[in-house]
Amino acid sequence: MPERDGYIAGVPCWVDTTQPDPDAAAEFYGQLFGWEFDDANPAGSQHRYLIGRIRGGDVAAVSPQPEGAPLGAVWNTYIWVDDADQAAAMAREAGGGVLSEPFDVAGAGRMAVLADPAGAAFSVWQAREFRGARIVNEPGSVNFNVLSTGDPEAARRFYGAVFGWTTLDLGSGEFWTLRAYGDYLEELTPGTRERTAELGAAGFEDVVAAITPLAEDDTLDQWGVTFSTDDADATAARTTELGGAVLLAPVDAPYSRVTVLRDPQGATFSATAFVPENKDVGRRD
Repeated sequence: MPERDGYIAGVPCWVDTTQPDPDAAAEFYGQLFGWEFDDANPAGSQHRYLIGRIRGGDVAAVSPQPEGAPLGAVWNTYIWVDDADQAAAMAREAGGGVLSEPFDVAGAGRMAVLADPAGAAFSVWQAREFRGARIVNEPGSVNFNVLSTGDPEAARRFYGAVFGWTTLDLGSGEFWTLRAYGDYLEELTPGTRERTAELGAAGFEDVVAAITPLAEDDTLDQWGVTFSTDDADATAARTTELGGAVLLAPVDAPYSRVTVLRDPQGATFSATAFVPENKDVGRRD
């Protein structure tokens, strides 16, 4: 897939993880996914923002936990918007919350930290110089952002109002969709819609994220991140070698093989390998 240079409004565009020890986290993810890191902040800056790259293309970032934040590492999802202030106002009107009012991030862009009505936190990003992940959907880069929710109907109302998202049920799972995104991908890579239909997943090119029920032992709605890998089993094994943990051993899923992992400081994430022959796994009639 071509290297990205920006997104359209309503599409997840970036992820970062806040960690008690960002250097240790960079070491872990560098060895797991092959990322090379560079501090995006000027030398001598009080805060560090370590951007992980593949072939020089931005993939994700590691940063210290904000002062006063609860202990525990997390992955954060950013959604591209044209106007961060307007997105914050729309989130309030739709019953969500504003955890951090819109603010400028030097010349990189403007952002706000928001929450849906159930408390799932996410950020919105109004780009200036920084245009989100350059590399996606290839091993070591972001493949999906996933909302785990205990009230899918309320989530549909909120995200539909704020971002114009609709949902698609392929019989094996539910996904957030934005028709304009499929059009954008078709323009970026002609033939995308045709190739998706040939795989038996017509409409999947419009997908911007996934939606899944909360796990039985989870009580909080939250956004999570899934990274692509060549081999889910090898990634799970490597995670334990590096001091992390496997929360869900690799299993076959529609079009994929997936595992749920936890890094050494507690941030959870998933890794998935594309397996076309698994297209009917778990599919409902």
